[in-house]
Amino acid sequence: MSVELKMLGWSTALGLVYLLFATLLSLTQRGMAWNAGNRDELIPLTGLAARADRASRNFLETFVFFAAAVLVVVLGQCTNTQTALGAQLYFWTRVIYLPVYAIGIPYLRTLVWAASVVGIVMVLSGVFCTR
Repeated sequence: MSVELKMLGWSTALGLVYLLFATLLSLTQRGMAWNAGNRDELIPLTGLAARADRASRNFLETFVFFAAAVLVVVLGQCTNTQTALGAQLYFWTRVIYLPVYAIGIPYLRTLVWAASVVGIVMVLSGVFCTR
């Protein structure tokens, strides 16, 4: 299995970590009755729970582009050292992103996010192979 596909698999598992972390914090703040109910009234999240929710949504926003880029370069047999490094960069920066966002470190969070986007671009560069 290629490095890119391995990183896609690990990133999928990481996405579940983001989701479960945000869900657990939401549950503790909003309560079981609200989470199990119809949610007709919005109870806004605050603090750590709000940051975890935003981090989870941000993960989903970038993951779709990462997954598409990996699938395109793997199916097109255009993987190389740059696409492998880009996939690893995406994964590891997303590992770092959750605690940085949860703790609330604003400029570092933006830098880590930007590095994850660079990783996606590096993977996507494989689209331009000459096979």
